[in-house]
Amino acid sequence: MKINDVILRTVTKAVVFIILTLGVYLFFAGHHAPGGGFIGGLVLASGIVLLYLAYDIETVHRGVPFNFKKVAAVGVLLATGTGIGSIFFDVPFLTQKGIYLNVPILGETSFSTVTLFEAGVALTVVGTVVTIILSISEEEEE
Repeated sequence: MKINDVILRTVTKAVVFIILTLGVYLFFAGHHAPGGGFIGGLVLASGIVLLYLAYDIETVHRGVPFNFKKVAAVGVLLATGTGIGSIFFDVPFLTQKGIYLNVPILGETSFSTVTLFEAGVALTVVGTVVTIILSISEEEEE
């Protein structure tokens, strides 16, 4: 028996956009306010999990064609790569460096290596959470 979930799918289309936008905001607010890679990754993963709840796995995989195990692996490599990169510059492990650049539209903007580390953490969290949810759903279908 197929459940009629028109309301869930309609609301999901709007809510996922809001959740993903909040996740990106929390990611970038990480150095100046509460947030960062971990909480941003959790919020992003919750948006993806909501898509899996509203639609079937095949539909979501057509729209989001990522292997989330590989996403987690790339995240770990990125996070550890920023730490290992500090060895080549003879500074302590995970030392943060930042510069200010004058971007034409945004004006003077700061860029730092901690953003790369936080991106690795976010990718690791998203990949791990979605992989866990997918593995739980596969076990329940069997």
